[in-house]
Amino acid sequence: MLSALLNRLNESDPMTANSPFLSAVEPSCPEDLIKRAMQFAAPRIAIARAGAPAPMEAAKEAEEAGVMVPVFVGERDLIEREAAALNWDISGFDLIEAQGEDGSAVAAASAVRGGQADVLMKGHLHTDSFMKAAISRTHGLRTDKRFVHIFHMSPPGGGKPLLISDAAVNVAPNMTTREDAVRLVVELSQRLGTERPRVAILSATESAIESVPSSIEGRDLAAWAAEHVPDADVRGPLAMDLILSGEAAAVKGMADDPVAGKADAVIVPDIVSGNALFKTLVYVGGACAAGVVMGGSAPILLTSRADPPAARLASAALAQILCAKTKGG
Repeated sequence: MLSALLNRLNESDPMTANSPFLSAVEPSCPEDLIKRAMQFAAPRIAIARAGAPAPMEAAKEAEEAGVMVPVFVGERDLIEREAAALNWDISGFDLIEAQGEDGSAVAAASAVRGGQADVLMKGHLHTDSFMKAAISRTHGLRTDKRFVHIFHMSPPGGGKPLLISDAAVNVAPNMTTREDAVRLVVELSQRLGTERPRVAILSATESAIESVPSSIEGRDLAAWAAEHVPDADVRGPLAMDLILSGEAAAVKGMADDPVAGKADAVIVPDIVSGNALFKTLVYVGGACAAGVVMGGSAPILLTSRADPPAARLASAALAQILCAKTKGG
C-alpha cells in the first residue's frame, strides 16, 4: 500500500515526487512481538472517542489477532455506524457513552482508573485533550513517575528491535525525567526478553565536550545509571553511528564496549532528535513504530491518525506484554 502510493505520487506529478532516500517498504507488525504478546491474556483497552474509521479498524484487527478486548468510549451512534461499516458485531463488548473529545477522554481515563479497562488508547481526538485527561490527578493515571513515551522500532523482515525515548511527550526532558526514561526502557526491554539491556545515551559525540551540552548530560546520566540501574549496561555520550554500527565502533576503538554498535535502546536529549530518529527509521528504513507511554498506573497508547495498521497492532501487542496477565489468570 505504501509503495503503491509512493509510486503513484512520483508518476503523477513531479512536484509531489518523494526524496530518493525514502523507503517504499510497507511496515509490518513483527511476528515475534505478537507471539510474545499471545503468552498473556488480551487486555481490555479503553479507546477514547472510538467512533471513527482508523480507531475502529485498528480495534477490529487487534481483537481478531487476540491482543485486545476493546472498550469503546464515545458517541454511541458514531461507534455503531463505524462497526456496521466493518460488518463487525460489537454487541459483546462494553460501550461507554460520552460526548465530544474532552468528555470521551475523561470517560476513557476514568474507566482505566476505575478498573473497567487495563489500557488507555487514543482514538479520534486531539492529543492535548487526550493527554490532559491521562495526566489528571482526579481521573487520570498519574503516579510518582514521569510519563515517558517509548517507541519500539522493528526492522523490516524482523530482527532485534530498537527502543527510543522520548519522541512524543517530553519536549525538553530534564535529568530526572531521563533517569525515569532509562528505568522504563530497561523495564520494557526486559519484558521483551532481553535480560541485560544495552542502553545508549544519544549525543553528537562520544566525548564529553562543554560546547555540546547533551554530551555532558550523557556522561552524567550514564554515571548515574551505573549506580542506580545495575541490571543494564548504560553508556553515554554516544553518537548515532556508534549506537547502530559495530563497524564504526571498531574503527573508533570501541569494539569492546558493551553498548557501542549493539544498543537495545536509545535515550534522546530532546523531542526533536527523538522525533527525527524514529521518523527516519520509518521513512528511510521501513521500520514499524509501535509506541507506548509508560510511567502511569497503566499503559497508554498514543496513536496517530497517520499510523499504519501494523503500527497500531504492534502498539496493542506492547500493551498486552506490559499488562502481563497470564491466560486464564
